[in-house]
Amino acid sequence: MKETGWKKTAGNGSDGKRTEGKKSFGRGKKTTGFSKNSAKVGVNGEKQGKSARKVSGVEDKWGTHGDRKRNVGEKDGQKTVRGGQREKTKCPIYRECGGCQYLHLTYDQQLKEKQKRMEELLGGVCPVRPIIGMEEPYHYRNKVHAVFGLDRKNNPISGIYKEGTHRILPVDSCLIEDQKADEIIVTIRSMLRSFKIRVFDEDTGYGLLRHVLIRRGFTTGEILVVLVTASPVFPSKNNFVKALREKHPEITTIVQNINGRSTSMVLGDKEHVLYGKGYIEDVLCGLRFRISSRSFYQINSVQTEKLYGKAMELAELTGKETVLDAYCGIGTIGLIASKHAGKVIGVELNQDAVRDAVQNAKKNGITNAQFFCNDAGRFMSHMAARGESADVVFMDPPRSGSTEEFIDAVALMQPKRVVYISCGPDTLARDLKVFAKHGYRAKEAWPVDLFGWTGHVETVCLLSRKAQ
Repeated sequence: MKETGWKKTAGNGSDGKRTEGKKSFGRGKKTTGFSKNSAKVGVNGEKQGKSARKVSGVEDKWGTHGDRKRNVGEKDGQKTVRGGQREKTKCPIYRECGGCQYLHLTYDQQLKEKQKRMEELLGGVCPVRPIIGMEEPYHYRNKVHAVFGLDRKNNPISGIYKEGTHRILPVDSCLIEDQKADEIIVTIRSMLRSFKIRVFDEDTGYGLLRHVLIRRGFTTGEILVVLVTASPVFPSKNNFVKALREKHPEITTIVQNINGRSTSMVLGDKEHVLYGKGYIEDVLCGLRFRISSRSFYQINSVQTEKLYGKAMELAELTGKETVLDAYCGIGTIGLIASKHAGKVIGVELNQDAVRDAVQNAKKNGITNAQFFCNDAGRFMSHMAARGESADVVFMDPPRSGSTEEFIDAVALMQPKRVVYISCGPDTLARDLKVFAKHGYRAKEAWPVDLFGWTGHVETVCLLSRKAQ
């Protein structure tokens, strides 16, 4: 959900997925799933919106790739529920934001709805197991992004883009975002006037502060604050950082990211560490991971452990297998698998992510994992040409799914099992049909709710090679 920055089309996606590069085999965009708004910023850079209703030729029957479908009976933050009863939602900007498509339902009701949709998509392909829901479905996002701008009176505001527009909706708190992150963003906004810091005006091109990104380690509690500015010149930055730390001593590190381009990317290429080490660490499935501003790291840590735990269970590793982790990012899945495998090979196109993966392996004392900066499909084709193979392939592609070329390359490796982690149910259904042409049968699919109140769902699916 590559990690080269975020795009700031109207809104803010939320499933924590990586950004997309135009590659035919390997990593594409891992989008951020839940749209905090439609036609908007995915948390790692994807564009979302009405134009995204078809993904790689697949009609979005799931209805989560962009504009939120207006439900019958919906009116100004209300919806008609069964029996014609109107129920108020818990969010005052629910309709304008468009991110939490299921906020009008109880949590149990939305899980039933997601289960039903998954069965409609995959029921004829493989058994769909009961969806794995959350125990605490609020404030689960460990990554929060706010865009800064001016209201009509030229006062600084921060929040998200109104659905389908580029107008900022002021937001101080969100039901799915980390509460401490929201507090820090409000504090930063309140400090701007006293430090004479102007927010960036997209119309005039003047101003300094464009965005603020907060990342928080769920287990460690470490907090990364990223100030995205239009210029490297940051007046009184040392005093600003000191004042912010006095108000929030829990902040671990502060980074200035410079984005002077007139593009839809949120993050620029250059960064300066203003305080701390420039990254945070968190613990997932018993391993410690380094997380920087661009790192792909799932935004719901509790549910991610359940997702990856189920993936390991389906892989049936015995300690002897060669495992290939395609789209490996910073190495989370591969390193977790390394505890149960003989050898792990991780492949990732983004060089920064590969460096992080290597460092994460060293940090955790893992010696049976290797990481390569390459296109995953091409890498597998070359392995097969050398007569090499893998017993298990993990793949976690972008919301747009995989490609026929990539699946062809997987088939050349002839793994016994493929564990497909999907953030796009429509494209998963499409890709399973392509795998079937190569003799791989989908055995079972487990939906996991990583993005409560939104229309998105993550799925882990096991494919096995049919006996020849």
